[in-house]
Amino acid sequence: MPTHTFTLNGEKVTVDVEDDVRLLWVIRDMLGITGPKYGCGINVCKACTCHINGKAFNPCSVQVADIKDSDEITTIEGLANGDELHPMQQAWLEADVPQCGYCQPGQIMAAVAKVRQCQREGRDVDDEAIEEIRNICRCGTYNRIREAIKAGADNM
Repeated sequence: MPTHTFTLNGEKVTVDVEDDVRLLWVIRDMLGITGPKYGCGINVCKACTCHINGKAFNPCSVQVADIKDSDEITTIEGLANGDELHPMQQAWLEADVPQCGYCQPGQIMAAVAKVRQCQREGRDVDDEAIEEIRNICRCGTYNRIREAIKAGADNM
């Protein structure tokens, strides 16, 4: 069986798994990190959004063979600094965003990546930038999500 090594939430991990297994299943089922959620499996709903080398991506649509030894994967579990929540996580709580909560880890990860992108590009995290985030929330808490993204961006 092939061996795959990469960094997950700051720790080097190695798994023995077939090359064509989707990274989401490796993260969830083999490594026990359950923050990224399975929604669609085809990169549409984005409930599984994580970061690869600091940029948002959806591990449901990436084979583990496509991940390099040098890649750093971050899930919602790796976003906080110990017991200190990331500013976006804190903003989510303060804005009382979640209803069912299923999509929220992916929403937060997408928001953090978008804020970082805007900062690199020297642009504001305004409504236009937020509209570029395509994560789906079936509960429809988009107004609170927008409010939390702006508040989180102010503290990042």
